[in-house]
Amino acid sequence: MRVMILGDVMGRPARRAVRDLVPALIEKEEIDLAIANAENAAGGMGVDIKSANELLSAGVQVLTSGNHIWKKKEIYPFLDDHASLIRPANFPAGAPGKGWCLWQRNGLRALVINLQGRVFMPNHVDDPFRCVDEILKQQGVNSRVVIVDMHAEATSEKYAMGWYLNGRASIVYGTHTHVQTADERILPAGTAYITDVGMCGPFDSVIGMEKETVIRGFITQLPRQFEVAQDNVVLQGIVVDVDETNGQAREIRRLRVPWEASQ
Repeated sequence: MRVMILGDVMGRPARRAVRDLVPALIEKEEIDLAIANAENAAGGMGVDIKSANELLSAGVQVLTSGNHIWKKKEIYPFLDDHASLIRPANFPAGAPGKGWCLWQRNGLRALVINLQGRVFMPNHVDDPFRCVDEILKQQGVNSRVVIVDMHAEATSEKYAMGWYLNGRASIVYGTHTHVQTADERILPAGTAYITDVGMCGPFDSVIGMEKETVIRGFITQLPRQFEVAQDNVVLQGIVVDVDETNGQAREIRRLRVPWEASQ
């Protein structure tokens, strides 16, 4: 089973890149399951119905998210009605939507789980470690393949989750920081791990936003309105081969694909 996971999709430039590049990537890489983090798909912060549908129409089958999932209120009922868009599972009980989904296609299946870290993160969420234990206890019997998006700021917290799920998850990958790390590896018990899969969006930016505005904010410490940058758009992520019979990862490699606006 081959899985492609794309990093945080930053606004319209990244959505256009996903639209243009993902169908061909799925065919070229022989991808069975494509996943993307959509929490910044609408204007660089939040996801709305239009942007979610745009990504799903491009061939992405499961959308994960993070701390910005609540920015667009129109997405609340969409979360309840569409299993393909999930939010961090460790939000308190009563939050719209689910924190996991069971994907199935062509005889293959995968349990996809979304978690949010607590270190340096703005939202007050429940313990992601105990939360994932409970999900695996209830849903783990339904799929040998388990994929976890750990949406977190701290490298240490992401690594801790990777080791915590070593042998219990097929893939544990980080999102949120928008900078692709070079530490992809297969942990000893068969879990593919990377601290951050990176970002789908404008590379000539500060984590996706116009660099001049961000720099001015650091210098002046005054409030500023962020805008998604436009230049040098790339898709970043990983491709992972998983043995669906035992859930162990066999190979992980980083993905970085440039996109030209003229395409």
